[in-house]
Amino acid sequence: MKQLANFVTLLNLCFGCAAIVFTLQTGETIVNLESGEWKIYFPEKITWAALCLFGAAVVDFFDGFIARMLKADSEMGKQLDSLADVVSFGVAPGAIMYQLLRIAIAAEPLGMEKSSIFLLPALLIPLAAAWRLARFNLETSSHHHFTGLPSPAAGLFIATLPMILFYNLFDLQTLLANKWTLYTISLLISYLMISNIRLLNLKFNHYGWQENKSRYILIILSILSVALLGWVSGFAILISYILVSLLFKKELT
Repeated sequence: MKQLANFVTLLNLCFGCAAIVFTLQTGETIVNLESGEWKIYFPEKITWAALCLFGAAVVDFFDGFIARMLKADSEMGKQLDSLADVVSFGVAPGAIMYQLLRIAIAAEPLGMEKSSIFLLPALLIPLAAAWRLARFNLETSSHHHFTGLPSPAAGLFIATLPMILFYNLFDLQTLLANKWTLYTISLLISYLMISNIRLLNLKFNHYGWQENKSRYILIILSILSVALLGWVSGFAILISYILVSLLFKKELT
């Protein structure tokens, strides 16, 4: 039973690997409309990849919960968790961003003739995630905050992009299926992961309002965002997370 948490962690890794496999299965259609604009039909399998990342996040939460419940915390479990996370929330989101960039550039005039070097910014995501996770393993400071954006949060944010693009939610496809927008997102998310910004740790030690006011506010804002915006809530939740952390920075000690 003491190895159960480690097996659950491996399930996280399985979800991450499955996300990569789905991402690699292309099948987009790009149509030149009479207006001269390009219409992109994104492959459905990239949405499956996104759902795999959400599955990995659920499993990532429960492996720690199970380890604490069984009192089976171990150094091996800690290392295994980071190795799984670097795949599920680093390599897999990087692969998703790589495909989104490839499709966005392909839809440009003469896009099929452009060099693959324009896709390299997507690799910043797995590199930053690896750096973030390695630094996390070495941290001995307060458990009230994270230093930099946690890789699962970064990975889940990236996972919302294929859903928005596939369903063209709020007519955002034109804005998001643009290489400059995707470059900006890649740079921003990578920077947030390796930054020294203190962000709220969402683990509860007690459930009182006063001790967890910032956490409850963030949860309420997140629920409202999901209810009102659906998959687009990823942007609102990320901004809320940073703002709430900054507003309650005195608690992050």
